[in-house]
Amino acid sequence: MSGILDLLNSDLGKTIINGVSGQTNQPQSKTQDVLTMALPVLMAAMKRNAATPQGAEGLMGALSNQHDGSILDNLDGLFGGGVDSSVINDGSKILGHVLGAKQRNVENTLGAKAGMDASSVAQILKIAAPLLMGMLGKQTRQQNVNSSSGMEDLLGGLLGGNSARQEQSFLESILDADGDGSAIDDVAGMVLGGNKKQGGLGSLLGGLFGGK
Repeated sequence: MSGILDLLNSDLGKTIINGVSGQTNQPQSKTQDVLTMALPVLMAAMKRNAATPQGAEGLMGALSNQHDGSILDNLDGLFGGGVDSSVINDGSKILGHVLGAKQRNVENTLGAKAGMDASSVAQILKIAAPLLMGMLGKQTRQQNVNSSSGMEDLLGGLLGGNSARQEQSFLESILDADGDGSAIDDVAGMVLGGNKKQGGLGSLLGGLFGGK
C-alpha cells in the first residue's frame, strides 16, 4: 500500500499541490514542502485516535459520510471555480480538532521550515485537510476497512509503517524549531500518546469524528 507521501507524489497528489498552490498564491515548491511535512503529522494524530475502538469508530463514521472521498472526484471543478467557503470551514474545524491549542505553533514552525508566513501555511492546511480526509475515505473503501484494528493498520500503512520512535523523530525535526524541546513535549508527545494531559489528541479528534 502506498504511503501518504507516495500519494502526494502521484498524479492525484500533484493535482492537489498545483490546485492548493493556485488557491493560496504560493509557489508550488513551497506548497509541496508544507504538505510533505504537515500531512504525516495529521496522519499520526489520526492514528493515535484510531488506537481506541471509539476513536476508530468515529473516524470510520466520518469517512463513510461527509468525508467519503467524493471531494477528489472533480478537483478541476473544485480548484477551477475557487474553493468553496464550506471546504475552508470544514478544514478549519478538522485542524482545530487535530492540533488543538498547538495549531498556531505548528503553522509557525512549518512556515519557518518552508520559508513561508504562518498565515499562508494556515490557508494551505485548511484546504488540504478535507482533501486528506477524502484520501482516507477512498482508501477505507478500497481496503474494505470495517474495524478499529483495520483502521489503525490503514493509517499505519499510510504513514509508511513507521514505529512510534520514528514518528517522533519526524515530528521533532519539524516541530522543535528553536531546539528547546518544548514543541516535542507539547505536540509530539500528544500526537504519540506521551503526554496524557487533557486526554491528548485522541480526545480532540473524538469531538470531531464522534460528533455530528
